[in-house]
Amino acid sequence: MESRPLRYFVAVAEELNFARAAERLGISPPPLSRSIRQLESELGAVLFERTTHSVALTPAGEVLLTQARFALEALEAAGRRTRRAAAAEPKLVLAVKADGDAGLLEPILARYAADPAALPVAVRLCGWQEQTRLLRQGDADVALVYEPYERTGLDTEYLATEPRVAALAARHPLAARAGLSLADLGLRPDDAQRYIDEMRAKGQDLAQLLTRVGLGEVVALLPVSVADRYPRPGVVYRPVLDAPPAVLAVTWPQQSRSTAAAALVRAAAEVADAVRERQAS
Repeated sequence: MESRPLRYFVAVAEELNFARAAERLGISPPPLSRSIRQLESELGAVLFERTTHSVALTPAGEVLLTQARFALEALEAAGRRTRRAAAAEPKLVLAVKADGDAGLLEPILARYAADPAALPVAVRLCGWQEQTRLLRQGDADVALVYEPYERTGLDTEYLATEPRVAALAARHPLAARAGLSLADLGLRPDDAQRYIDEMRAKGQDLAQLLTRVGLGEVVALLPVSVADRYPRPGVVYRPVLDAPPAVLAVTWPQQSRSTAAAALVRAAAEVADAVRERQAS
């Protein structure tokens, strides 16, 4: 199957209008319609329900839309990875959210640098959930990311599982307690991850978030490693015993055959193992 019919199909599936899809693609509607009919014939499946007033995806079309997006993304990513590999001085790109490494980034890089397969590392600092997008686009080779994240097309090695703490203003009524529950924060167990995700999705860096905490505007649920590394006047950290843990993983594209990427994953696992051994002793 060629990529052009898939691109045409995705445009129609997203626009649900042949004229708008043709305009988006820079072609006229008749060849677009012919291409879709040819694709349906090739697949032996009807992809769209068409009437004079509407276009809708069939169940088969829904399936193909998911797969076509993934296939086209993979093709584009392959091109980016090839161009990066052909650079005069190739580098390994590691994507990580600022302060989203459980304190492991520097020891991972130090251990990786000693590996014979290591390449120079470019650390790509990014926002929440950007890491996996960069991997799929071919703009990064490996990522450190907290769960949950979209794993399609990615392999994963778990590195650390951390309890969560509540970051509160020092004058907050709950700051006097030694430990908290989700109920103390007005959250049910089913709400906790959604609350964490909403805080992440606002795109604030840690400094901004802790400033808002200190002002009493928000209460944040954070991995305990943040409390250990970022003491801050006006902010206190209290354990939340029933909060879901923060799980840090190293992830990379399933199709990767990069020995440099494999070496970084190996270094990350070794550092995480060493940390767990120290904590257990």
